[in-house]
Amino acid sequence: MPAPRPIEWVDRLAKLYTPVVADVLDKLGFRAQSMNARVRPLWPEAKAAGFALTVQTVPAREQAPAHPYAGELAAVDSLQKGDVLVVSESACSFWGELLSTAAKYREARGVILDGPTRDSLAIKAMGLPVFHNGFHPADSLGRLDVTAHNVPVSCADVLVYPNDLILADHDGVVVIPNSAAEDALRLAEEKVSGENLVRKALAGGMTTAEAFKKFGIL
Repeated sequence: MPAPRPIEWVDRLAKLYTPVVADVLDKLGFRAQSMNARVRPLWPEAKAAGFALTVQTVPAREQAPAHPYAGELAAVDSLQKGDVLVVSESACSFWGELLSTAAKYREARGVILDGPTRDSLAIKAMGLPVFHNGFHPADSLGRLDVTAHNVPVSCADVLVYPNDLILADHDGVVVIPNSAAEDALRLAEEKVSGENLVRKALAGGMTTAEAFKKFGIL
């Protein structure tokens, strides 16, 4: 049975932020869902929320393949509304302006790369949220191949399955297993409401110890 993909989940997730989602995933027993801190937003305010469309890359076997970019193009062309492209580790730029243009047309919500990107100013100007580990001008052609998409991949030390939920913001990237999405979203929304109460109490002079004793949130 295919994993569920209600767009309502994406809309709810987009209203949250990564620390609170990471906290509730810990509570649910998923303690390895936050990507390595090397993955950063292309610009500070970038935020992405959506369903993972995963991409597996490997070092290229040929510098001049008979069908250049074949796997890469197939992955991008399979993007659907609400998707976030999640790409495994690479040493060169898998992503650039033209692929961003295609992804934006398909109403993708963002791109997560355990690797560098290029054409960064053009991507920022079009407003597609990209999270990456740096910048590099060299193209992927003859340097990496895509062997498959929509398969489990490791990205920045987290195992990501197709249609897992992805939330990325200035604090990092978290991955919600699809099977735990409803519980995680509900608990995260409840925690946000609780944090609002704690914030108000602390601003009013309550000590942190008193606030934690009363609300159980920190």
